Amino acid sequence: MEESISGFKQQGDWVTIVEHGERITEALRDAGAEGEAFDEWDEWRPKAHERLRDDMNEKTAEQATLSAGEGEQADKSPTEDLQTAGEKVTESYEALDENDSEDAIENGRDSLDYFARAADTASRKVVRTAEEVVYKNVMTKMAPQYFDNDLVSANIQPNAK
Repeated sequence: MEESISGFKQQGDWVTIVEHGERITEALRDAGAEGEAFDEWDEWRPKAHERLRDDMNEKTAEQATLSAGEGEQADKSPTEDLQTAGEKVTESYEALDENDSEDAIENGRDSLDYFARAADTASRKVVRTAEEVVYKNVMTKMAPQYFDNDLVSANIQPNAK
């Protein structure tokens, strides 16, 4: 194994690479690493039962794709957000009829927020679909499998034979 200021370089068969990932994970755990970044790494790192070209390609593609937006995190579909936006527009008009401009403005803003969230969710899904195809079928064929978050940056590249 080579060490440098930028990290480690391990060469060997799959078992060697898996063991190296396990040692890194254990060292991170011993250093007190925890939370989402650690969990993401632990999920992505190579496992003995996995295969580089199948499992690691899939995990790399999944990790590299666009993250979930606010609507998806709230478990709302674009259709649901559009419906809510429409309801807020209706409430805004009703408030105007009652000369309650403050409530009308607030409902109008809420309506725009829901419209924007619906558009964001729909566009993220389209982009993510395209990304998954590109990463699975193109990028992982041309470049190493990689992982990158705030805690760990890693890549696996088979030796050219």
